[in-house]
Amino acid sequence: MAKIAIGSIGEITKPNCIQALVVEFIVTFFFIFAGVGSAMTTEKLAGNEVVRLLFVALAHALVVGVMISAGFRISGGHLNPAVTIGLCAGGHITVVRSLFYWIDQLLASVAACALLNNTGSYTCSWDGFFTRCYNGDCVDFSLIFTVYATLVDPKKGFLEGLGPLLTGLVVGANIMAGGPFSGASMNPARSFGPALVSGVWTDHWVYWVGPLIGGGLAGLIYENFFIVKTHVPLARDEEAY
Repeated sequence: MAKIAIGSIGEITKPNCIQALVVEFIVTFFFIFAGVGSAMTTEKLAGNEVVRLLFVALAHALVVGVMISAGFRISGGHLNPAVTIGLCAGGHITVVRSLFYWIDQLLASVAACALLNNTGSYTCSWDGFFTRCYNGDCVDFSLIFTVYATLVDPKKGFLEGLGPLLTGLVVGANIMAGGPFSGASMNPARSFGPALVSGVWTDHWVYWVGPLIGGGLAGLIYENFFIVKTHVPLARDEEAY
């Protein structure tokens, strides 16, 4: 029978716990953002209830698969308090850390829904500008975070070779969640070509600012906080030949 580990409040000060909580917040946030966002999107889509249900189910399937993979090495990618308690019951995570995870997951859910609420309710043009910027920040952050976790991280383990597929899946989930609100363009080049050919530049700057900020932050955070680097001394001059 598995032994349940209680743990201690001091776990919160350990670097690996802090890293795990940060990553668990990120992956849970984007799971909720895409999942709830896709449900909001169905309100803008034509079709019967079955089509809408399938749309939401597909969006959840895509984002869950990607976010679990992206968070697995560092936090386990639980996304769900029920998963956390199940793993706690099996002795895979301490009771204390489980409580930290629960708080983390709930805060991530609230933050994602608060952002989605603003996304779906803006009225004036400046609100629209900033809402689409925030939306672009989020979808591109999730995209680049996935790229780092599944392609760049040298300790990606079982994800080796799956990076391109997982990156494509998170793009699909982001489009399903954010497409009707902002276009969910995660690529300034993708936005620039149509704008130039059509001559329509309305709010075009948003499709540069959002993705560049979101992508830059994701790369900066993952590279500096989650990638474990091994120091390899440089060869001496005489040994370099």
